[in-house]
Amino acid sequence: MEDSEKMHLANKRSKGRRHQPATVMEGLAFAVLSSVHPVFGLYGSLFPAIIYAIFGMGRHVATGTFALTSLISANAVERIVPQNIQNLTTPSNTSVLGLSDFEMQRIHVAVAVSFLGGVIQVAMFVLQLGSATFVVTEPVISAMTTGAATHVVTSQVKYLLGMKMPYISGPLGFFYIYAYVFENIKSVRLEALLLSLLSIVVLVLVKELNEQFKRKIKVVLPVDLVLIIAASFACYCTNMENTYGLEVVGHIPQGIPSPRAPPMNILSAVITEAFGVALVGYVASLALAQGSAKKFKYSIDDNQEFLAHGLSNIVSSFFFCIPSAAAMGRTAGLYSTGAKTQVACLISCIFVLIVIYAIGPLLYWLPMCVLASIIVVGLKGMLIQFRDLKKYWNVDKIDWGIWVSTYVFTICFAANVGLLFGVVCTIAIVIGRFPRAMTLSIKNMKEMEFKVKTEMDSETLQQVKIISINNPLVFLNAKKFYTDLMNIIQKENACNQPLDDISKCEQNTLLNSLSNGNCNEEVSQSCPNEKCSLILDCSGFTFFDYSGVSMLVEVYMDCKGRSVDVLLAHCTASLIKGMTYYGNLDSEKPIFFESVSAAISHIHSNKNLSKLSDHSEV
Repeated sequence: MEDSEKMHLANKRSKGRRHQPATVMEGLAFAVLSSVHPVFGLYGSLFPAIIYAIFGMGRHVATGTFALTSLISANAVERIVPQNIQNLTTPSNTSVLGLSDFEMQRIHVAVAVSFLGGVIQVAMFVLQLGSATFVVTEPVISAMTTGAATHVVTSQVKYLLGMKMPYISGPLGFFYIYAYVFENIKSVRLEALLLSLLSIVVLVLVKELNEQFKRKIKVVLPVDLVLIIAASFACYCTNMENTYGLEVVGHIPQGIPSPRAPPMNILSAVITEAFGVALVGYVASLALAQGSAKKFKYSIDDNQEFLAHGLSNIVSSFFFCIPSAAAMGRTAGLYSTGAKTQVACLISCIFVLIVIYAIGPLLYWLPMCVLASIIVVGLKGMLIQFRDLKKYWNVDKIDWGIWVSTYVFTICFAANVGLLFGVVCTIAIVIGRFPRAMTLSIKNMKEMEFKVKTEMDSETLQQVKIISINNPLVFLNAKKFYTDLMNIIQKENACNQPLDDISKCEQNTLLNSLSNGNCNEEVSQSCPNEKCSLILDCSGFTFFDYSGVSMLVEVYMDCKGRSVDVLLAHCTASLIKGMTYYGNLDSEKPIFFESVSAAISHIHSNKNLSKLSDHSEV
């Protein structure tokens, strides 16, 4: 037992070491993506993580530099301090860290975006707008982040190909970049292209092998760190910067500068980018936080996340940090380390400090094409979300259409525009579909109650909860529906009532309000120490979206963990198909039935069978 525990700890340490260099490399890479000096990315990997560890609720969320916020920040930097005014490139004695005035002007713009974005997030916390985030559905988030990742990859094409390219942004800028590349294809540096391809192949191959054999090997190879050392050493020995004209990272100043207030005179000029950073960064971060909370069974407060990310951006802006948010790659790294609190992030901050004060200058010779390759491979988790299209098509084709249209708007315009379009489109479609919703008639309800009372004995009824869903189950009411349903299951109900008095405790079980998705109990007779069965009557379930299906599957899995069997009656073929495709449902136990009576008969027959076999498995 001791040997296995030591092996487990060794694996966690090795994975933790793999996570730390990735944090540093993403900091350097996303600073370049934000059009500022790479050293500011190191600061952005340090201070936001500390602030979020204090105020945030996501135990597995790694906060720092983020591709999407860096891309939005770059729009402001390139607009206010464009490349064509780079005539002040000489280091100034009065400048911070000995950097040129041009570099300082650029970081001041990025800092202003970070500060104002943080102020907007804190204002949203004060206004308690975190509760309104349910309008941002999973398909919209997936499409927006995939589209933004496509933008990031496009922005790195000039480094991957070794080309000199002007900054191109604005509507349809995505297509203009590739048009420029094809028009100037002869200016591609073959050395940069080959080194980029080699780096991408090595990164993907080694990471896939690490993932495949992670249970069999004791030490996971930190391929990012190995590649950086090898590429920097090769570039230094062969003098690639001068011999082949490869662009390198350049001088990395040592130390952390004294804090300085962000420039207030340019806040009005960056308000558009600040709103983009505040909304896109928060939405992407919240999705990661909710995913980790769901995976590890704890809860987070949406409003508190607004405060945590807002303070991270505000405080960090005084230390020359670019806009921050939670990053998918580093968060996945925390999963692999087995981290349980934000202490793991604070440990990685120590490694960042070592780089800032000791190792940073050694990165001078790192080729930019290698750094761009690390960015592209790091976005793999976002890019493979294209696979979600098959899932959305099988579950709800309207969500599939929302995903595609949101992605198109994102790549044609920007991440914040795509996010806004996706939210508006989702709400409009639900409003358009809702008038078709049919309510369950009182006559049908009484007939169902009569069949339950006359055909089944009281012993069976004491184990059954019947809940009727009588409205669409969509993103607007899915979370409230889940909360109310869990409250019903956990609620202590009187189990001493005779069968004749059941009608006295019956309540209307219709989801009468789409806005709150309330779910009340129809027949609630549960006795302690007996396994309970839950029947969901879906006869009034007029339509659903992806969020509704995922919530039903989550209800099924959570009830299964509580030893509560869930059976669904009057399900449409599309609902059965969607739930079967989405969730890992138990194929050995039937859960879909033609009627409530059929579901209760199934429970009754299984109960009699269990009595004969002295086996309580329903």
